[in-house]
Formats: sequence, structure tokens, C-alpha cells
Amino acid sequence: MSRLAKLKAELQDSGAGIEEFVGATKIGEDVVRKPQIKKPLRKKKIERKPEWLKAEFVKGESLAKYQELKDTVKGLGLATVCEEARCPNIGECWGGKEGTATATIMLMGDTCTRACRFCAVKTSNAPPPLDPKEPEKVATAIHRWGLDYVVLTSVDRDDLNDGGASHMAECIQRLKDTEDPPLVECLTPDFAGNLEHVEIVAKSGLDVFAHNLETVEALQAKVRDRRANYKQSLSVLRHVKECVPEMVTKTSLMLGCGETDEEIHQTLVALRENGVDVVTFGQYLRPSKKHMKVANYVTPDQFQHWQDEAEKLGFLYVASGPLVRSSYKAGEFFLTNVLKGRAKAREASQQ
Repeated sequence: MSRLAKLKAELQDSGAGIEEFVGATKIGEDVVRKPQIKKPLRKKKIERKPEWLKAEFVKGESLAKYQELKDTVKGLGLATVCEEARCPNIGECWGGKEGTATATIMLMGDTCTRACRFCAVKTSNAPPPLDPKEPEKVATAIHRWGLDYVVLTSVDRDDLNDGGASHMAECIQRLKDTEDPPLVECLTPDFAGNLEHVEIVAKSGLDVFAHNLETVEALQAKVRDRRANYKQSLSVLRHVKECVPEMVTKTSLMLGCGETDEEIHQTLVALRENGVDVVTFGQYLRPSKKHMKVANYVTPDQFQHWQDEAEKLGFLYVASGPLVRSSYKAGEFFLTNVLKGRAKAREASQQ
């Protein structure tokens, strides 16, 4: 009798099904099954953020305002850093009351030529071409929202001859060329350190020139794209003050990247030495697992400490808190008053 026929006979005599023999260690009168050891499921490690990092939900009247801004942005084909960078304050800022709602419009598209390790904005070496109608679209959006303080920012466009400086300037000039122009803050790239291009934007008529240092000098290579650096960013901010002395200059620092207290203090001193007027501090939050990890969560008390330290150094205004971002609307109310006060002082001196 063949081996196969013998196995069939044993199976028939035992009354067992074929499943009884799968994984068996012995075939015969007694079937001994191999013990099946189930591997324990690996629990996904969920990173829980501290309570102070929870943002409020949008509801009621704020929800309607939020939807209005969202519809305007989508309808005009504009991008906002609020959405692209996944800002935690989007509900609070977009849901503000008439005249106080804020959406930071991101100029020159939604795709950046750089790849900073903290940023959620899309990247490409060859982004889509600029929209020549963008200056008009931005002016239309701001007019619909009825804002008196506007924040513009942009992606880096190293693929353009002037880094997009002339396009940004045109957007600003279009906003200013109205009967009741808003105050304009512009958060700019570093234009690869080309100060002539920096000057194009600085002299375009804006009121606040912002450029983010992002982090302390020792962490620049870890946090930012290799084409950005500490000295280059400081030179941008310094040059703006040199060519437009009355300009309010502003920068932002992320905390929680691994910086030390001494490094933060040294950075603040360097900013004041380069004429920077406004500084904001916020907690770095990891957009996805592809991005740089959070080194530590900074407490509200620590943020208060850095606000106090910066104020002692003579900054015109300081915003410091876990959810504060460079274009956080709380600072806009203060800067509006400062800028309007300066304008009145100039008018009085000319009379």
C-alpha cells in the first residue's frame, strides 16, 4: 500500500477531518496538535499632549464666520498657512468677530521649494507657476472679510529669479491702494540672503516685516532646510531696519526642539542687537510621524518666564504661550494700536 493510500485509510478510520491533521506532530491513533502560540498584539504608542495644548472647538456664531472665511479662500483659489501648516488656532482666529477674524493668506501657492523638518507645507523643487491674478484675488478676499489688519506669508520660491519678492510686493501694494487700506504684516522667506530682494518687500508699503528665526543657532541644521541658517535670517531682519528704520520687525521661536535656556537667552540678545521689535514664542507640535520629534513640552509657566525675559530686554511686544504662532491674532490688536499711534504722531509733527 502506498503512503498516500495509508494516510487516507488512517483518516477514514479515525473519523477526523483534514483540519485535525494540519499542524499535527504525529499522524496515527492519537493526533497531537502543535500548540498555537498567539503573538501579543503590539499596542500602538499614543503620544498624549498636555492639557494646556488643547484648542477650543468652533461653535455658534464663530462657526459661521469660520465657514465664511473658508468659503472665500476656496472660492478664490487662495492658500492659507492656517490650513497648510495645520495651525491649532484656526478655529479661534477664523471664528473671530467682524473686523477681528484673521486668516493668514499664503502667497505664491501651497508648495514650498524647501523642506524644513518641522513644517507640514508641501514641498517640490518645481512648484506650479505663480498666479498673476493673485494680487487681485487677495485684495478681493480682504475686502470681503472687512479686516483692518492683514497677515500675509508665503512659501519659499528658490526657483524664481527674485525669490518671489516682486510678486509679494505687488500683493502688498494692491492692498494698500484702496480708500481705507488695512495695516499689513508680511511674514517673508529669507530670499536666499539676497538683501536687494529683501528690500523690494521692505519698501513695498507694508507695516510689519516678519521673518522667522524658528530656533536657536545650535539647532538650525536639525530644524530648518539646509539653505536656511541663523546668520542669514538675522541679516534679513537687520537689513530691513537699516533701509526702513520706522518698520516694525518681528520674528518667532519654536520651543520644545531641544534648546537650552542659555541658548534661548543668547538668541533674544542677538535679536535685540539686530533691531528686532517683536518676538513670539510657541510650542513646536509635530505635524506627522515624518517630521521632527518633539523634544519636550514647555509648560505655561516657562512660557511666561520667557515673556518676562524678553520684555526686560526691551522688545516692543512679546507673545508667549503653548499655542502662540507667529501670526497669532492676539498680537495684532496691540500692533494695530502701536502703528496707528505712530501714524498720529507723524501727522501731529507735520502740522
